[in-house]
Amino acid sequence: MQEYPQPRSNFFPDFTSQSITIRFFVGAQVIATVLTVARNDELNVAAWNDFLLLTTYTQMVALLSIITLKLIAKPLKTTGAGVGSVVAFVVLMLISLAVYEGMLFILHFAGISIERWPPDHQTDVIRLIIISALIMAMTLRYAIVYQRIQAGNEIHQQDRLQALQSRIRPHFLFNSMNSVASLIRSDPDLAEKALQDLADVFRVLLADARKMVPITAEGELARQYLDIEKLRLGDRLQVKWTASNVPRSALIPSLTLQPLLENAVYHGIEPSFAGGTVDIQLWSEGETLKVMISNPLPEISNQTKNRKGNRIALENVRERLYRHFGGRATLQNVEQQGNYHVKLSMPIVRG
Repeated sequence: MQEYPQPRSNFFPDFTSQSITIRFFVGAQVIATVLTVARNDELNVAAWNDFLLLTTYTQMVALLSIITLKLIAKPLKTTGAGVGSVVAFVVLMLISLAVYEGMLFILHFAGISIERWPPDHQTDVIRLIIISALIMAMTLRYAIVYQRIQAGNEIHQQDRLQALQSRIRPHFLFNSMNSVASLIRSDPDLAEKALQDLADVFRVLLADARKMVPITAEGELARQYLDIEKLRLGDRLQVKWTASNVPRSALIPSLTLQPLLENAVYHGIEPSFAGGTVDIQLWSEGETLKVMISNPLPEISNQTKNRKGNRIALENVRERLYRHFGGRATLQNVEQQGNYHVKLSMPIVRG
């Protein structure tokens, strides 16, 4: 199994995140419940009062622990996992003791407890230190392991995105270079322009697959790609763009449109003797960006080959969208009335 190195500043999770905060409070409540059951033989009024006290104590410890860990997170970034864990452990232990002593004072001040210091105070403190030490040690261990898993998942996702993007390149490069080569003698100026467009396209192909780019930049890249394909297909390839109410600041994953356009050209326009039109429509519905790419189905084609090629391209884009947006993004494809349609839906992310 591959090991993922952990940066010195990244051995704890982000304690400002809502999910970590919820885990702390839920864990504290579980501890209060378990201690109540362990300390009481019967579920009576005394057990209920004990439960309320333990709940108050554990929730206060959880609240102060979260606040304190958020405050010391920045200084902890300058330490390694060992020193940082020790510092955090000591801080959490001090919080648990401070809350305990504070509750004793409040109970006495409110008249609920007659004695300021209970007879078994020293024994109770020792018991509290032992229990707190075990709980805090397990909590910190869980936090570190959780962060390592999250970091490992993130690295795996980054590698997967890069692998998915690398699959876009090969046959596009082959076709494009053939198109440029055919122009070198007949039209050197047009060949030079095509090479410039090809360089711009591959600059994006080789970039970071995690990157979100403006919709305008993605659209320009798609236009450059289609210009290169028109060198090869000529008037057989027609393109129609329609954009309605699309925020110019909207961001989408890099190379979302190009693979689908290549799919439309390679499986729809190229096999057709008469060619056809690739229709690209972009619009927004509330906070959702919609994209639909349509192309005519060829009259005679190798159905097995085309369907396999379509499936590879669509699954590639679908997985990349999922890794960026999760279930909030969808990709649908349908054959209808002699045309092939691919429809994308994704949240609008503004730059």
